[in-house]
Amino acid sequence: MTTPSLPTTSDPRITSAFRFLSETDEETLDAQIELSEIPAPPFGEHERGLRLAKFFRAAGISDVRRDEVGNVLASRPDTPAAGALIVSAHLDTVFPAETDVSVTRESDLLRGPGISDDARGLACMLAVARALDAFELRTKRPLLFVGTVGEEGMGDLRGVKHLFGRGGEGERADAFISLDGAGLDRIVVRGLGSRRYRIVVAGPGGHSWVDWGTANPLHTLSRIGSRLVSLPLPREPQTTLTLARTGGGTSINAIPQEVWLEIDTRSSAGSHLEALQHQIRDIVDEEIGREPALRGSIKIVGDRPGGESDQGHPLVQAALHATRELGRLPQLALSSTDANVPMALGLPAITLGCGGDAGLAHTTDEWYRNVDGPDGPIRALHTILLYAGVAPAE
Repeated sequence: MTTPSLPTTSDPRITSAFRFLSETDEETLDAQIELSEIPAPPFGEHERGLRLAKFFRAAGISDVRRDEVGNVLASRPDTPAAGALIVSAHLDTVFPAETDVSVTRESDLLRGPGISDDARGLACMLAVARALDAFELRTKRPLLFVGTVGEEGMGDLRGVKHLFGRGGEGERADAFISLDGAGLDRIVVRGLGSRRYRIVVAGPGGHSWVDWGTANPLHTLSRIGSRLVSLPLPREPQTTLTLARTGGGTSINAIPQEVWLEIDTRSSAGSHLEALQHQIRDIVDEEIGREPALRGSIKIVGDRPGGESDQGHPLVQAALHATRELGRLPQLALSSTDANVPMALGLPAITLGCGGDAGLAHTTDEWYRNVDGPDGPIRALHTILLYAGVAPAE
């Protein structure tokens, strides 16, 4: 195996750790495949979390535990301490429990639902933990590794929200890194906020012929949808509104008794999301009010806060340096990840890709190609060591 060009450092232990990550790339891929093949549907991450905990213990971490919502936490050193750097990857996928999550491999190409998002992030986090253990590298700041639940979709970032909620271990943290998916150039420093709604319209229902003329919830819901997609949306910063899912009714020849519509709105500006929320509620109230026989409701079913990390902060600068050391051109990016929550709280937070290339995320045809794959864990470890510092060898 040819050893790639490694980042420069005067500490031979760190150079050895970088080389270790390259030489144990197959072990990283094996962990990625194994974790990806454990179903982790929305609100069903338990089994994958159990396996992650075993991996952490095998990497020399004895303080491994689960919190109340199912996050898997591993402290290094063993005693949790204030001022920790949190390194995370998310356990969940978007796929229902019945989805076939088996992985196929052809040379460096892996195919399977969730193989990149975020089995790659989990495997990268484990590779970093193994490298730290193999060379007894101790950081000046404590590290807290976390496999989070509920990052995707209706999970609404529940794992990281709990982590940074009242009494959560993130309350005392110093900074946050999310390892998510593939890639080597992007450093997410801005969190894209989103607010999601479920609109329900209900009425008496009836036969499509005999009761024709009865107030029809679907007609009203259609007018609501038409008005929503006609709303003028700010272009700077970009704000979006998507009619995402709809359903209801019982038969093709029946006036439905109840129908529903789910909406996704996104913007990096919280003020735009607030203004849009008022417009959505006004439209729903107006249209339902036109038909006294109908009743309706609108409920927020997801609220992901936006935020931004200071580009001059040492954590961001560490990620920029680690990326350039690999000969890459770093790109500061906007996205919606677990890092949104600490950003919104004013804590420095970033999201890093974990090497390789990937595509068709959130589909059953998702793929990951291990091109420059070892550079992902190397960049993650380098960023961690630059920010957290390396304690002298004992």
